[in-house]
Amino acid sequence: MSETLDAAESDAEFRPKATDSHARIRDMLAEHPLTGGLAGAELDRLAGTARIQRFERGDQVFARGEPGGAMLLVLAGAVRVTAAARSGAEIVYSVVQAGECFGEIGLLDGRPRSADAAAVAESLVATIARRDVLPLLTARPEAALATLSVLCDRMRRLCPQVEDALFLDTPARLANAILRHAQPNGGVELRLRATQKQLGELIGLSRESTNKQLQVWARKSWIEIEKGGVVVRDPAALSAICAATRR
Repeated sequence: MSETLDAAESDAEFRPKATDSHARIRDMLAEHPLTGGLAGAELDRLAGTARIQRFERGDQVFARGEPGGAMLLVLAGAVRVTAAARSGAEIVYSVVQAGECFGEIGLLDGRPRSADAAAVAESLVATIARRDVLPLLTARPEAALATLSVLCDRMRRLCPQVEDALFLDTPARLANAILRHAQPNGGVELRLRATQKQLGELIGLSRESTNKQLQVWARKSWIEIEKGGVVVRDPAALSAICAATRR
């Protein structure tokens, strides 16, 4: 909501062997609160039902209002989940990175999608259908607790976004968005793969305003602006901006 905002993936990752994809999907399902309690054979069977699709940058993964009876696993690349107003304004709910899942709410209630999803970069996405998951979950007494865990996780992810909008000024919101979505880049450095337009969309800021603030930090050597991204040289300095605003 990491743009992947770390979008760079090797070509090999986009052409995995079938056995590699199956193993990766199985591992992701084993770590997910909803399916982590399944036996090994059940995980293998569920992973075998996955439908894998390749998306180019900008391709729509699903649209608001479409049937929501499935959860999705990002095997490579990244997917941005958004909502758009009639005026054209857009809210970015999250950017789902490789190794993460989304769409669980639609899988649980079967209702239409409440947001749009599009590939941030060339991406591989696996879809697990509701009809394949629910029979396994209903046979587990602990499934109700797993469902609550998923709902609580989504609420915990949303709360920081609401807090940022209410309590942080523009520089702090931008700093927090960078730190939240950047990936380790060796040592203390972090790297964020996102255009300035995409970065601004995360916090409701124009590309011009985003660039203006990034240039201020670049002159202080806190960050380095590169094509399609930002390298964070001094994460502590950005963290201090967020901490000072929250006081």
